[in-house]
Formats: sequence, structure tokens, C-alpha cells
Amino acid sequence: MIAVLTIVHGRHDHLRNQRRGLLTSTSAADLHVVVAMGDPQVRRALTDVEGYGPPILLEELVTDPGRLPLAAARNRAAEVALAAGADVLVFLDVDCVPTPSLIGQYAGSVRARDGAGRSPAVWCGATARLPRLDGPGDYPIAAPEVLSAMAVPDAGRPVLDPGQARVEPDLTRFWSLNFALGQSDWCATGGFDEAYVGYGGEDTDFAQRLGRAGGSMVWLGGAIAHHQWHDSQSPPVGHLVDIVRNANLFHDRWGWWPMHGWLDAFASRGLAGRDADGRWQVV
Repeated sequence: MIAVLTIVHGRHDHLRNQRRGLLTSTSAADLHVVVAMGDPQVRRALTDVEGYGPPILLEELVTDPGRLPLAAARNRAAEVALAAGADVLVFLDVDCVPTPSLIGQYAGSVRARDGAGRSPAVWCGATARLPRLDGPGDYPIAAPEVLSAMAVPDAGRPVLDPGQARVEPDLTRFWSLNFALGQSDWCATGGFDEAYVGYGGEDTDFAQRLGRAGGSMVWLGGAIAHHQWHDSQSPPVGHLVDIVRNANLFHDRWGWWPMHGWLDAFASRGLAGRDADGRWQVV
């Protein structure tokens, strides 16, 4: 069984587009697990697209909307999918619309262990950025070839031929936006560390857990997702407190600092700095 896993708070139109995108898949997923984080309106949003794509299992986490439990929500999605019998887990950010080949490429590669290198393995597809339109409803989801022509590939991530696999030696390049793995791979990594709350650090930590388990990260051609535009900050000042807290947590776990570009940007703006012990603090 192939399960798509999506965590969400807000961005309901993006979620509807993702559902419509799943309908264009050449190899259909069997299940779509959606975990709503402190957002009771997700249930209503999904009723609008109930007939699109695979059956939905909705989980609702009661949480503080200001500190979303991203790691815990992903773990819960995997738990629900595995309990339902899934052997392939495809994690897609709520902003991502899958290309028609994504589900089939992931399922085939995960099951055949294509290019896996060392196990456990995580397969990662490329993303391509969609432009800003008047609203998410203006994206031509039902015309994947038109959508692809609009999208700009993300810099720094390889775009491979369909089915081509390449092991990535630098695990810090892992990003939970668009990836897949098998049941045994997930269990071997132990999932995401739920001590990370809010935005920042949990992806890099997951990659370190993968490496500690002796595993590998694999880029996979043909598993491209189109990332819908949304407002963002650089550096993400709105997540300052979470990023500083999670950076310190990561350093305690692994002995080096993640997200140094953001931390340095916060410091240059006088928003954060090091204390006498060298730990980051919000100013």
C-alpha cells in the first residue's frame, strides 16, 4: 500500500490543489493521511475535494497554533499509515502538488531499493517553484504539462532523468518537503525527534538520525513536486524563538550548529546572540 502523508495548518487552498494533483497521478496512491495541527477547518476543506484522489484518513492534533509540532505530526502521520498497512510512505508538504510520475517513481524505487546504497534509505525528489498568481485556485492543476512549464526548478538540487538515482553524501541537504521511504526504513530511523517543536532543525536532525543508523539519502528522478507560492520571510523572523531553541537542542544532540545562516542573520539584526556559554539566546 502506498500512502501520501501531509501535515497542515491553514493553507487550505494549497491542500485542495494537492488533492487535485494526486488525481493526475499515473500510479495512484492507496491512501492519503492528513494530520491537521490545531486547525479544525481542515476537515471542512477536505470535504470539498473528497472525490479527488485516494481515500483520506484525517487526524487532528490539538495544539498551540503558535508552536506547531511538525515533528510529532509527521510521526503521527506515519503511525496511522503503517497501521493501515502502508509499505511505502510518501511525505509531501501541503504546498506541494505532485507531478503525475511522482507516486509511481517513489513506489517503484522504494520497493526495488533502486540506488539505495546503505539501508535504511530515504529517496528525495526535486521541487520546482510555481509563480505567484492571484490565488491558489488559479493554478492549472488538471493540466500537469502547463503547470510544469510554469515551474522553476529549485537551485542546488539535481534534476535527474526519470528513474535515475544518485546517492547524496551530504545528509544536511535533506528536506522534508518531498521524500519517501519504506516501512523498514522508517522504523530503522526512529522517525522525527519530537523534542523539536515549532519551525527549524527537525529535518537536519532526522538526517543525522538516518546517518547514525548507517543509512543513505538518494536523489530520485521523476519524483518532482511543484511548490505553490506563499508568503515567506528571509530570515524567518516570525520563527525566531523556535529556531533559537531548536538550534540549541540540535547542538546538544549532535555537537554542531545547524541553521547557521539564519542564526547569523538574526545576530546581525540584533535579534539573537551568544551567551557566556556560547549558546544562542533571543535578545
